[in-house]
Amino acid sequence: MKNVILPALGLFALVPVAAHAEETHRFEHRGVTYSYTVTKVGEHRIISGVEERTGKPFRLRVGEHRVRGTVGSQQVSFPLRDVEPLAAPVTTVASR
Repeated sequence: MKNVILPALGLFALVPVAAHAEETHRFEHRGVTYSYTVTKVGEHRIISGVEERTGKPFRLRVGEHRVRGTVGSQQVSFPLRDVEPLAAPVTTVASR
């Protein structure tokens, strides 16, 4: 399970911070849909969201060289250089 979730979450770790921090985005990876928001805190981007089918939450802190956080109750950490950009554009679901 970890081998499937980490690459999927890593796909959007490079997504730039949206103009408004409360925009909810979605993407699908291997048939699983994820919803998330991106906020900037200091020098880091925080990506928070859920896998829509199961409701499993995730929270990633994207630093200059590493991504760290949690997926469900599992701690994750991987180098930013291992992240692949999304092939398709990110979809905005709602904004305020």
